[in-house]
Amino acid sequence: MEITKDTHVSAILEEYGDIADVMEVFGVKRLGRYSLRMLAAKAVTVEWAARIHRVPLDEFLAILARAVAKKKDGKEG
Repeated sequence: MEITKDTHVSAILEEYGDIADVMEVFGVKRLGRYSLRMLAAKAVTVEWAARIHRVPLDEFLAILARAVAKKKDGKEG
């Protein structure tokens, strides 16, 4: 899955699951119920999340790429 500025946060969660690093990027703390985060993430795109957290979009995309790579490495190793 290629993550772009138009990717919805919910799509990232659906593809990669509950990635703690990614959730921290979005400022979402761990909650008892994963479904609550999914509901909140449905309308938010990567671009909007970057704006909300005042992080340059390129930097934000790089953070996501690192978190996803870390998740993939954990599954394969």
